[in-house]
Amino acid sequence: MPAAAQPSWWRLELEPPGELEESLLWRLESLGVHRMAVRFRPEAPQQRTLQAWLPEVDWPEPERVALAEALAQMAEPFGLSLPPLRWELQPEEDWALSWKRHWQPDPVGQRLLILPAWLQVPAEHAQRLALLIDPGSAFGTGSHPTTRLCLEALEQRSLAGARVADLGCGSGILGIASLALGASQVLASDTDSLAVRATAENAALNKAGSALQVQLGSADVLQQMLAGTPADLLVCNILAPVLTALTPAFSELLTARGEGLLSGLLVDQAPALTAHLEAHGWQVTAEAEQGRWALLAIRRA
Repeated sequence: MPAAAQPSWWRLELEPPGELEESLLWRLESLGVHRMAVRFRPEAPQQRTLQAWLPEVDWPEPERVALAEALAQMAEPFGLSLPPLRWELQPEEDWALSWKRHWQPDPVGQRLLILPAWLQVPAEHAQRLALLIDPGSAFGTGSHPTTRLCLEALEQRSLAGARVADLGCGSGILGIASLALGASQVLASDTDSLAVRATAENAALNKAGSALQVQLGSADVLQQMLAGTPADLLVCNILAPVLTALTPAFSELLTARGEGLLSGLLVDQAPALTAHLEAHGWQVTAEAEQGRWALLAIRRA
């Protein structure tokens, strides 16, 4: 009998607009695509290529066309058009190695290291705090500028013994970093069940135990998890319109002296969001930028 044909994989590539990268990753995950990477060179972080690997048998042409249409819809609210998708077949024996090859230890700030779970800490980064992440979870692997802004902001704060609330936790990387930096507890929530699962799995990789708790839901669920004792620090890495909608809930999530770190917004969205926050009794105490993206730090006025 002839040998069975080896299965093949489609490699999908596109250059995502910065505003859409996280949304496209989320959409691909929700459509059953679980192996993704975002490639960029350290010297040119804004030139990014999103890659995904899909089993050929599960993705015939009609399914690939439908996938392209679903991704194109993500660009419409931003008034953007999605760049062309590129498809290439590659053999079974190549896909896993090529997927993992694109994930390398990724230093952030002065003290943190995002580490794919199958790798060892390189000797040159032995003094950094390793954050173990399964990059198969597409919700904030640390490569996006807004995630990096949040991680760098966390690193600059004294978190010893702090209680942290993570609203829209994605992969859980911000909560995991908070614990590594000395926080005593992280309470996290996300409205996407896949993100909740990713956070729980990444927390287990980092042996967080009961110090990191995650539930499905938004600000109201997070408030219930806090059980009447607001957090010292709130992290919220979500798109600007969602930050605007969630602003009234921040006062229930933070202590009187607490601080919020808000990212996910574009630099040109910062003035309007700042005015909105001030109208709700918040003072914007700091602002950081990376490329086209911004982070705001807030305290009660």
